[in-house]
Amino acid sequence: MNTKIKIITIALLLLGASLQAQMPIRHNALESNRYGVVYNLPLTQLNFELEISKTTYKRGEFYQYAKQYLNIDNPIMEDKVVYNLEEVSVHNVGLPNKHNSYLIEFKSNSVEPFVYLTEDGLICSINHEAPIIEKAKKIERTAKRTNTINPQSLLTEEILLAGSRAKQAELIAKQIFALRLSRTDILTGEAENMPPDGQAYQLVIDQINMQEEALVQLFSGSVKTEYITSTVPIIPGTDDIDREVHFRFSEKLGQLSADDLAGEPIYLSLINKTPQPEIVLSERDQRRLEKKFSEGVIYNIPSKAQLIVTFQNKTLLNTEVDVVQYGSQDVLTRQMFDSRKQPIKVEFYPHLGAIKQITQ
Repeated sequence: MNTKIKIITIALLLLGASLQAQMPIRHNALESNRYGVVYNLPLTQLNFELEISKTTYKRGEFYQYAKQYLNIDNPIMEDKVVYNLEEVSVHNVGLPNKHNSYLIEFKSNSVEPFVYLTEDGLICSINHEAPIIEKAKKIERTAKRTNTINPQSLLTEEILLAGSRAKQAELIAKQIFALRLSRTDILTGEAENMPPDGQAYQLVIDQINMQEEALVQLFSGSVKTEYITSTVPIIPGTDDIDREVHFRFSEKLGQLSADDLAGEPIYLSLINKTPQPEIVLSERDQRRLEKKFSEGVIYNIPSKAQLIVTFQNKTLLNTEVDVVQYGSQDVLTRQMFDSRKQPIKVEFYPHLGAIKQITQ
């Protein structure tokens, strides 16, 4: 097995991602299929979700006059886009391993045996109803509210015909102060034409606030923030990972590939917490082991691994994950399922191929 980490493009792994939400399919063991059901065991795929904020700074048309007319000390001086890595999370996904396909065989006199599989053949349960595999819910961030009024539509004829930019800035500032005065008059009840009711009152105040904000942005500039979620899938090998770079990040460009040196590296470490010792079997023991695995239900025993993600000397993620590639396999003997009265029921974790529960 290749022990290096494989990074697969997101497009090629949409199939694996779809396993997060689907209805398991029941397969009955019948005479027509010789009382056997074929299933797959998965490999562990770690989907890293990067939550990135993209903030766009836009310089105001009259930024040079911000201090003079509105006493704004720090207007935006240049247009720019800034990316920030807000959060990194990981989801364990079972990737169907076509090289790990097995056959569950039942005796013809077993009590109506059946198996639930995912759409891609991953085992969910034996003789037990399988629940819907829910998709992990994402927490949506709300983007900062941005002004939707075009400030140019608020400029009066006098402003548009002004002979210089300085004069235009002066007139726009006067318009801003007029809006503020109107709002104060309404709030204090001194306006000549007061809104007739509470709803109209709020609509007028909201409109004044939006117009003021739009005009002020001609001096201060505007800031718009949106959030992007990017998924990077990684399939571990069988060896530990020690501070390897699998993606990069740039304040100016956002998420980048591992070989794009325009970004700073994001380091990934994955350490097997329960490594399996190497055991040399005699030929006799090897034959016994092969016979044991030739019958019954083979399942995965994942190993726990410590996952650490760091960026700019800060730990973004430090958690424990299950990794099939670091673990081993075992088998449930076929005799367990031969009872005519009370068949054994087994539930699995489909994304791991590991036993969740055995009941009778």
